Amino acid sequence: MNRILAAVLATAMLFLTPVASAAAPLVAKVDISSQTMTVIHNGRVAYRWPVSTARSGKWTPRGSWGAKWLSRYHKSSLYNNAPMPYSIFFNGNYAIHGTNQISRLGRPASAGCVRLHPDHAAVLFRLTKQVGKRNMRVVIQN
Repeated sequence: MNRILAAVLATAMLFLTPVASAAAPLVAKVDISSQTMTVIHNGRVAYRWPVSTARSGKWTPRGSWGAKWLSRYHKSSLYNNAPMPYSIFFNGNYAIHGTNQISRLGRPASAGCVRLHPDHAAVLFRLTKQVGKRNMRVVIQN
């Protein structure tokens, strides 16, 4: 009986996790297929921005995470000190961050991170600091 209850609870958690994620005060929802980010602040759509996710041969992870750490003036240790302003790290070396390759926004171009216009990255960074990392979710889906 305990195994059945555990299985039912585990199944319920699989279906309810996206709902719980969307309930955070700040959600950065990335749609890989449209190369867009929708920022939901306090339950309302606050912004929609073009992004760049992984180019061919690279991978942007799918799923839901909390913000792990922030770095205002980050430079990539993996890609020749490439500037990553307003970085919000959510999964290992993966982050949402500003880019100087603005003309490539709206189509896949990154090594796996989610790139934003630096002005938009600054807004998201500020909002994340305002609500706190524990209250920010990154949701990436196809």
